[in-house]
Amino acid sequence: MALGTLSWGAETDADEAASQLVAFVDAGGTLVNTANVDGEGESERLLGSLIGDLVPRSQIVLATKAAARATDGPFGGGASRGALLAALDNSLRRLETEHIDLWQLHAWDPATPIEETLAALDTAVQSGKVRYVGVSNYAGWQLATAASAQRQPVRLVSAEMEYSLLERGIEREVVPAAEHHGLGLLCWAPLGRGVLTGKYRSGTPADSRGASARYAPYVEHHRTERAARIVQAVVTAADGLGTSPLAVALAWVRDRPGVAAPVLGARDTGQLTGCLAAEELTLPPAIRAALDDVSDIEFGYPEQRLG
Repeated sequence: MALGTLSWGAETDADEAASQLVAFVDAGGTLVNTANVDGEGESERLLGSLIGDLVPRSQIVLATKAAARATDGPFGGGASRGALLAALDNSLRRLETEHIDLWQLHAWDPATPIEETLAALDTAVQSGKVRYVGVSNYAGWQLATAASAQRQPVRLVSAEMEYSLLERGIEREVVPAAEHHGLGLLCWAPLGRGVLTGKYRSGTPADSRGASARYAPYVEHHRTERAARIVQAVVTAADGLGTSPLAVALAWVRDRPGVAAPVLGARDTGQLTGCLAAEELTLPPAIRAALDDVSDIEFGYPEQRLG
């Protein structure tokens, strides 16, 4: 599993961030995932201040992103060569590191030729500032286009997408494209933006992200009638297994074909510890099949499933 830092520097202060990072590494975690626009750069800055002081840099696989609009001006966003390389230097400075292990394109940029974008990735790796490259939030055709073009000398290795029992849309095109091109999937919001924990079944807890002005619309996206049916199935499965809905939802994502790691965006260290405990859970085939069925999505032409 990977540690996400979306709220660091915004709603998660330095002390709590430090506690989460130590708990994650102590549990054997290595992949820490952020983005240059998270908290307007504060997530990277806070993470950079902790790595080295609390945990050795050599124990962390450090992932961040570029291409989303960070500032005004011609180099403040997008996937042009100038914007990407400027963003890379800014991320390195905030993260207080000489290299980034996994550098990801945060979004497709229709205004920039893909050849220019991919050439910038080549430059980043060849300079020694980046070890591996990936993409995030790409549609299936975008992922296939980029992966087909980016073969030599640097190839894409990952795609970070929203994926959970409540959001399975990537199974139509993105998952097959990633499998065909040999990319691993990193899954953000594996708990359905918190809804799959079951805590929203009877209202909105005052200490939840759903009660936060910043994150309420983000959570509300998955508070639907369909989601309620899926959450109930997760809760029933958890009761039968003597575990938490959180653990069931995470185990389901973790074991999906092509998934390298769910990205855990915990509110606090207690929640993170509960997420990490899910690593010990393996869902019985009957329960996995039931969850597959209740959360299934429609396939149509031309992406129909075989069999």
